[in-house]
Amino acid sequence: MSDVVRLERRGAIALITVNNPPVNALGVAVRQGLLEAFRAAEADAEVRAVALVCEGNTFIAGADIKEFGKPPQAPSLPDVIAFIEGASKPSVAVIHGTALGGGLEVALGCHYRIARGDAKVGLPEVKLGLLPGAGGTQRLPRLAGVAKALDMIVSGQPIGAAEAVEHHIVDELFEGDLVEAGLAYAHRMVEEGRAPRRTGEQTRGLEGADNEALIAARHAEVAKRMRGLFSPLRCIAAVEAATRLPLAEGLRRERELFAECLQSPQRAALVHSFFAERQASKIADLPADAKPREIRSAAVIGGGTMGVGIALCFANAGLPVKLLEIDDAALGRALQRARDTYGASVKRGSLSEEAMEKRLKLVEGVTDYATLAEVDLVIEAVFEDMGVKQQVFEKLDAVCRPGAILASNTSSLDVNQIAAFTRRPEDVVGLHFFSPANVMRLLEVVRGEKTSHEVLATAMAIGKKLKKVSVVVGVCDGFVGNRMIFQYGREAEFLLEEGATPQQVDGALRNFGMAMGPFAMRDLSGLDIGQAIRKRQRATLPPDRDFPTVSDRLCEAGMLGQKTGAGYYRYEPGNRTPLENPDLAPMLEAASREKGVERRTLDEAYIIERTIYALVNEGAKILEEGIAQRSSDIDVIYLNGYGFPAFRGGPMFYADSVGLDTVLAKVKELHARCGDWWKPAPLLERLAAEGRRFSDWQPGQ
Repeated sequence: MSDVVRLERRGAIALITVNNPPVNALGVAVRQGLLEAFRAAEADAEVRAVALVCEGNTFIAGADIKEFGKPPQAPSLPDVIAFIEGASKPSVAVIHGTALGGGLEVALGCHYRIARGDAKVGLPEVKLGLLPGAGGTQRLPRLAGVAKALDMIVSGQPIGAAEAVEHHIVDELFEGDLVEAGLAYAHRMVEEGRAPRRTGEQTRGLEGADNEALIAARHAEVAKRMRGLFSPLRCIAAVEAATRLPLAEGLRRERELFAECLQSPQRAALVHSFFAERQASKIADLPADAKPREIRSAAVIGGGTMGVGIALCFANAGLPVKLLEIDDAALGRALQRARDTYGASVKRGSLSEEAMEKRLKLVEGVTDYATLAEVDLVIEAVFEDMGVKQQVFEKLDAVCRPGAILASNTSSLDVNQIAAFTRRPEDVVGLHFFSPANVMRLLEVVRGEKTSHEVLATAMAIGKKLKKVSVVVGVCDGFVGNRMIFQYGREAEFLLEEGATPQQVDGALRNFGMAMGPFAMRDLSGLDIGQAIRKRQRATLPPDRDFPTVSDRLCEAGMLGQKTGAGYYRYEPGNRTPLENPDLAPMLEAASREKGVERRTLDEAYIIERTIYALVNEGAKILEEGIAQRSSDIDVIYLNGYGFPAFRGGPMFYADSVGLDTVLAKVKELHARCGDWWKPAPLLERLAAEGRRFSDWQPGQ
């Protein structure tokens, strides 16, 4: 028997226990152990039923990531599950924590399933560019029905135990001790004379619905909403096989489709994204003994959209938070904004009224800085102006207790200068949330020159508590994300002066996979925000450089985007659908004339190179300057904060996949034609000359 799987007899019940910390992943030792244990139980004449439990905090939470990209080792998971399902003695899977991916497929191979009330089950393989390859696409529809199986497999999102019971994935819920619950259920199976109930032989889930119509509708939806993604359509095809083929043939079809996904370039990008997110939490120079401070309460300065969103992040995490505004009227608007935000979730059905009220009680509105004297963490989210920041931090320095962390949500300003407004720069850090803060996963943790190791560790810990993807970045104008997006947006606007329209640029980048085009994004955030940054940056530009002027012209005309009903696009009242803005065309013509540019037709490939390679070139400079620790951190920022397509792995991974020599050749061409905005990054030149990739590079090389 394997060291990570043990079998013991409890009377007529065979108790099989998996113990492979931390998440009982399905490595080769676990697969071998499961197969040997179930074989032994099957061969033991005194065993009449089997209970499968897992030690630790979870059931089997999926594949072993250490085996990703390595040659498969026997026994395969499909073979293990086939034996479990085909056994002559009834088995029950006792689920707690999470049963994900192969873990749920193992549970589906068992004849019965019980789950603790707080457990979750799911098949998240699509997030890695794959599909469930050990029978999940064939067995789940037979239990839950095609509609629910498609929901779970195509989205990759897990569901709770109660919902799993509702959809016949789990037979019943339990509370208390896992072993006791498993043995009790197994004894019941024996007493009631239950035979094996093999999932692969079930038909209930496939009956009573128009499966063909369900599959056609989901196919059309995925083709529209997940344009360019490879594996979701294969997931649908695999589920369709379950509706048309016997189990054995359906399993073969599943493996064929799984193999197609395995060979897709998108899989490599999505696996890169998976590992990059985990790597981002590792800070190379942070001592192992840097202990995070305890954060029991927080405060947010500023009750605008961003400030309220940040406050709700803390309430969602169960932490009390004070929300400070300048006066009672402003505070009333802020608290109503918080209630309205939660109210929208209640209306959608994603939050209960009871949960809303419980969270709102954690948000305390205040107007006096003195009330912040005992909080553990304060986050400033006021207007992006250094003078305003100075006033706030001088007040916080005066009233907050020693050891309280003072954080700024600035999106571009100098955190070192902000820290200098206090007598405790070691306690100052940047926490750059992305809007809407209560929705967006990304958190840039900005480390100042004097930010202490302890404060940095605390910032990362609080990011985890708030369920954010936290990435440490250094201090520069715009940090990583906004510094790069500035290059991207500038080049997009230069394309307008050369002859493109916003629709053409946005369309090309949506086809590339971006969640939004740059001009729709600017209209959404407000053109005045970018204008304020440009005014500040123009003062430091060398004489041979300037910005495009189209955005300035729109701002001068009062066209600031969605909030004014017009910007790069026009918007009908109450409708965010972008329509052509007839006032823009003469502005584009005038901008081209003033620059002496003859407008021309631009193709999609050129639009993509001009914008995406601007991101890459700036990313290379950021790496060499040490603003980001590693290229994968830049990818994590762009995947989680800027709508970069996950199936392309992030801008730096994308450049690696294209080839840095190819990228550099285009950057040099644009440098010669468009000027020093396109001066090649020395790191890009060096890596291309050495035939290396960004992912190979380490600081100091």
